[in-house]
Amino acid sequence: MPLASTPRSYGGPARLFHWLTALLIVTAAALGLCATGLPTGSPEQVAAAVTAFSAHKTIGVAAFFVALARILWAVTQPRPAPLHPARRLETLAAETVHWALYGAMLVMPLSGWVKHAAQAGFAPIWGPFGQGLPFVPQSAALAQAAGAVHGLAAWVLGAAVALHVAGALKHALIDRDATLARMTHGLAAGSGAHRAGRAAPALALSIWAGVMGVAVLPGAATRPGTPTAPAPVASADIWQVQEGRLSFTVRQMGAEVTGSFADWQAQIDYTPETRAGQVTVDIALASLGLGAVTAQALGPEFLDAASHPTARFSAAIGETDGQLAATGRLELRGATMPVTLPFTLEMVDGTARMTGTTTLDRRDFGIGAGYGDEATVGFDVRVDVALTATRSSTTNN
Repeated sequence: MPLASTPRSYGGPARLFHWLTALLIVTAAALGLCATGLPTGSPEQVAAAVTAFSAHKTIGVAAFFVALARILWAVTQPRPAPLHPARRLETLAAETVHWALYGAMLVMPLSGWVKHAAQAGFAPIWGPFGQGLPFVPQSAALAQAAGAVHGLAAWVLGAAVALHVAGALKHALIDRDATLARMTHGLAAGSGAHRAGRAAPALALSIWAGVMGVAVLPGAATRPGTPTAPAPVASADIWQVQEGRLSFTVRQMGAEVTGSFADWQAQIDYTPETRAGQVTVDIALASLGLGAVTAQALGPEFLDAASHPTARFSAAIGETDGQLAATGRLELRGATMPVTLPFTLEMVDGTARMTGTTTLDRRDFGIGAGYGDEATVGFDVRVDVALTATRSSTTNN
């Protein structure tokens, strides 16, 4: 089997890359369509859906690397010339489809990977790749934009594959030439006299520019669901929150996933001189951001936000063995449990920076009662709080 391609035939590596890429793309697409339609009404059904999505994502990542290797190999090799170069319009269309297909083979899996990395993980990617990507922050807006690109790229990929297959069948059944045979078993055919122009790459690039424009530009700065820091709270006490983050981390199918609440308010009365005070935090559960499983997490099986829209943490602030802590009760999903939140506090010129962490057991609040073991959803939920507040001597209502 010859390794190198020639102006009349495809070498072995080029043909192997072609068929392996096709297999991975078809498999990933089928798994994605199948997983989207799976029910999630029971722990067993959720586990099956997670497995299907994990397989879809993992094969998609593999398809990205195989496609990248294929393209890098292709640019180092001569490309077999069309068998009918005099059919200029047909040749231009075929080459445009090829370039659009190359783009889809990279853009579609990469955008899906960026979407996965930018939001709380649902269905982890198997293997050594991990859940994150360098330079990809956790961002609902970025995840939404990447998801839009992923969806549009799927349409481009589907159209390009359909046209590619239709062209191959035309050559095999109507023209009865060796175009398809050159890719199936490396048959040498044609004169090899052809020079590719720049029109096809330019047309394909314009297609992808349109995809990016439609997916990313409109409303990118004001996409709904983008988590924001809580608005400054003018309390009747002496501290006013300026910015902060309230997040939690739980293990799902063995991988850590992190969510956060965008809408919460803290009423703080704290005297630094005595290191004592009171705090009340109200959390709008509907402001939860947990990536692809946000709706499920807000449903009756978990937070049940429709019946219990607000959680409240009321606590006394004090010092125990040199460690500051807020000790009180958390009202969540109709249950009230004692909670202690140890925290550190830095005070500079009337500005306080606080960070704290505590761990809850979801079973104490009846969350995920149908998930009786930790195979799908872990019992422990780590809660992390960070905020900046300024001292205020006035009351604003």
